[in-house]
Amino acid sequence: MWGSSESGGHRARVLVLLAALAASTLAGCGASERQDAKEPMATFEVEVSEPEFPERQRLAERSTLRLEVRNTGPRTIPDVAVTLRGFEQERERSDTADTSRPVWIIDDEPTGGITAYADTWALGTLSPGQSETFEWDVTAIQAGTWDLRYRVSAGLDGRAKARLADGSVPEGSLRVRVVDEPADARVDPDTGEVLENRPSAPDRTPEDERERLGFDSEGER
Repeated sequence: MWGSSESGGHRARVLVLLAALAASTLAGCGASERQDAKEPMATFEVEVSEPEFPERQRLAERSTLRLEVRNTGPRTIPDVAVTLRGFEQERERSDTADTSRPVWIIDDEPTGGITAYADTWALGTLSPGQSETFEWDVTAIQAGTWDLRYRVSAGLDGRAKARLADGSVPEGSLRVRVVDEPADARVDPDTGEVLENRPSAPDRTPEDERERLGFDSEGER
């Protein structure tokens, strides 16, 4: 009798476990469907302004990159986003695992726009006829001629796509020259605040400015 009772108890525990697994699987499927529902598989028409960013900059000079996106379609964009690459550039050195070096340090980025995706910022839903402006305040720390590339999307999961009125992908690039001479200002390494140089202060070399910002000549901290 004891053996029969133990066998029955074992079967009961197995049935309870199977029921729990089934409920978990169904709940998981429901969560996946809800996540997909947040970003529809659709195309949304947008208009993108010409990027505003000084074509010529100086070391340690703080500048603002501004990009405006407008919803010109009839439906609300689920999550308007911009992927912007170029603040870091590939270096020619091969003796290090990290092949990128910063050209600009980001002082301020689009408010509330940080995402889990590299070089991508999102500002949420965008109703028809409305606009959102993405702004990055940055400081140049490497001299040279650099290219930045941007692309606008309607969501982060790849299901919602943004397109211009002509059907093309809303993307572009801009070229900036950072000259090898310090700006008439310096950046406080502790606070990030841009401070004007006093007239009596001695001239600073580009190397001085990089050291002040905490980077070496190769752009490493």
